[in-house]
Amino acid sequence: MYHAVGRRPADGAYGLSVSPGAFRTQMEILARRGFTPLTTAALGETWRSGRPLPPRPVLITFDDGYEGVHRHALPVLAEHGFAATVFVTTGWLRGPYDEGGGLDTMLDWGQVRELAATGVEIGGHSHTHPQLDQLDDAALRAETVRCREILGGELGTPPLSFAHPYGYSTRRVRRSVRAAGFAQALAVGNALARRGQGPYALERVTVRRSTGAAEFARLIEGRAVARTFAVDRVLTKGFAVVRGARRARRNPGATRPAAGRG
Repeated sequence: MYHAVGRRPADGAYGLSVSPGAFRTQMEILARRGFTPLTTAALGETWRSGRPLPPRPVLITFDDGYEGVHRHALPVLAEHGFAATVFVTTGWLRGPYDEGGGLDTMLDWGQVRELAATGVEIGGHSHTHPQLDQLDDAALRAETVRCREILGGELGTPPLSFAHPYGYSTRRVRRSVRAAGFAQALAVGNALARRGQGPYALERVTVRRSTGAAEFARLIEGRAVARTFAVDRVLTKGFAVVRGARRARRNPGATRPAAGRG
């Protein structure tokens, strides 16, 4: 899971940004080790069809929709012939739906269409990037449905894949994402994706600016993932409890979020 790719990211996006050089090195590591990137939609369809996955499958995903993905990541992906998925927050992108909130320079709709034209999957990431598990049912539906409708209108085909903002989801959120028409969704979790996680809560491993080449190589091989993200997992469980209590105070009948889905 990537976010921004840039040489001088804005302060708010710095920790979740990687440099163009680091991104190139990481893609070279994937290529040398024989990984086969595929889109999130392709993974979902392969699992549903029962067909075997390609050798050493891996998802390369980008959240939010930062301009550096088009400027810096796309040329590297094209060099290797790598598939990828970009999950965009439609209300953050530059253009007619922009409601502000982006942490750095965002893609515009022309760039989104160029990404899609190269074969990059464009997925949904809500409209304004809220904590979906804190919204009431109407607002939750509006965030997922509007995002999908805008993308369908701009690209000509509605998106199939979704990524939960902040990785937060509950059973109620996942039901809403499915009802909006998405076929699969990704969380964070900082663990390898497994089919048993279910199609609407597949986990990913975060790549940060501090992720060095050796650490990246260990992570993609599935080594030291639990140790590397041990603190993150503890915080995720704590945040799940806090968010559940917060929503329960507003709505005594609300369902508490499942721990570990952050």
